[in-house]
Amino acid sequence: MQVSSNQRPCIASSIGGKSLALLLLALCSSAVGADSDPASSSRAPNIVLILADDLGWDDVGYHGSEIRTPEIDALAAAGVTLGQFRSQPTCTPTRAALMTGKSPQRMGIYRQFAKNSTHGLPTTETTVADYLGGAGYQTWLVGKWHLGHAAQKYLPTARGFDHFYGHVTGGIGYWDHVHGGGLDWQRNGLTLREEGYSTHLLTKEAIKLIQRRDQSRPFFLYASFNAPHLPNEAPAKTVEAYRHIENPHRRVHAAMVTELDQGVGKIVAMLKQEGIFDNTLIWFMSDNGGLNRDAGMGGLITLAETLQDWFGAPLPNTTLEFIRTNALEGGSSNGPFRFGKGSIYEGGVRVPSLVHWPAALEPHHTQHIVTVQDVLPTLLSLIHSEIPNGLDGDNRLPVLAQRTAPPPSDFVTIGQNGAQAFYRWPWKLIADGEEYELYNLETDPYEARDLREAQSDQLATLIQELASTPRAPTVHIPLYRVLWDPDFFGGEEDRPPWADIIDSEQR
Repeated sequence: MQVSSNQRPCIASSIGGKSLALLLLALCSSAVGADSDPASSSRAPNIVLILADDLGWDDVGYHGSEIRTPEIDALAAAGVTLGQFRSQPTCTPTRAALMTGKSPQRMGIYRQFAKNSTHGLPTTETTVADYLGGAGYQTWLVGKWHLGHAAQKYLPTARGFDHFYGHVTGGIGYWDHVHGGGLDWQRNGLTLREEGYSTHLLTKEAIKLIQRRDQSRPFFLYASFNAPHLPNEAPAKTVEAYRHIENPHRRVHAAMVTELDQGVGKIVAMLKQEGIFDNTLIWFMSDNGGLNRDAGMGGLITLAETLQDWFGAPLPNTTLEFIRTNALEGGSSNGPFRFGKGSIYEGGVRVPSLVHWPAALEPHHTQHIVTVQDVLPTLLSLIHSEIPNGLDGDNRLPVLAQRTAPPPSDFVTIGQNGAQAFYRWPWKLIADGEEYELYNLETDPYEARDLREAQSDQLATLIQELASTPRAPTVHIPLYRVLWDPDFFGGEEDRPPWADIIDSEQR
């Protein structure tokens, strides 16, 4: 719902008792006023959005994992932990929802973009960076984009970001920065050949941006790490610290998560050093559930194991090796939830997330529903900005502030295999072709009891509601083209860098 400038509620009315006088003056006082720009004030909160890649529910210490994440755990202990946060099952759909506040299906985005994709996030969409930049924020993206790379108009610096450093495709080699045969490492459109582990390089860039910021304006840092996405690569010393983990894939995955955690800690340390930690909102989340053998790939596991038994690893064919790697080498854990990355069951979409803002939010745990498409409207509400019409997400600031919150909007996810899930709390409909399942997540969070027969009327209602959700024609290339020239992570270069393969007419 759009709110006019003279109807927008003061943020202080929706934040609990820890709201400071400083924040009240910045966002609600007559000095700011209904028609002024709160982000022009030096008191407006900085925003750091940290996105992990393929981090499972059971991959963080504060969920009881054996993986040590003390820096993330500290933010969780002093922040708001979101026990019911849901993403999309794969990279690109989540990022599209995060950037726009809309369902990715509404934009024709149903799965991750391949390296040979010619489309991107539709240019008709306004991104969170556009909104925050218009409100006076400095806007920076450090890390993975994965919302279009074939034309200049799809790149981050054309979508509201003042500065971009990182990669535009999916997974890259952590040391060689290669994706699908092309170097994918750049700063603002210019290819970089840098030595170093990607998590370390991204952290260093984020710190540098904070240090060199315009101190008269707030900033929005989107730190979109590629960790712990495949390939399994980490510094030997960090891997050695997990030598007690028997599974070699889990062992290296744990090391990648620890490196991510240390990067988060260094960003936090810089915020503290600069004296801006208390009035910086940090929102941490994963883009989807983690990848492992239980992620729901079914027959691909059997095929990959058979081929590996026959030919060993790596397989002699690039396409088959790509399938084998994704089917067998994922080291994440999504327990106690079912399946993982690419799946519409809870292990694919229920992911770790927390919000930390000492100046305004009391530490607590919430079981209220928050989804990735709620992030944009929530941030706009937080900075006292208009929430535009046409969004699918909701302002969930009342949830963060422990105030009375309206029920969540319906939420739709689509898996790698085309199956769909429709959420209308507490109900979850699974639709795979003409096959249906129905779960009550309030009483059955692990999706163990299918209620489709016991709740036939509810099932029929949700099937009808799912059918009426807005969809756009797909923007994706055919899957056979993806398999013919797969999106391999790391390895030798066999084509120019991706920053150099840009449609010349779109430069």
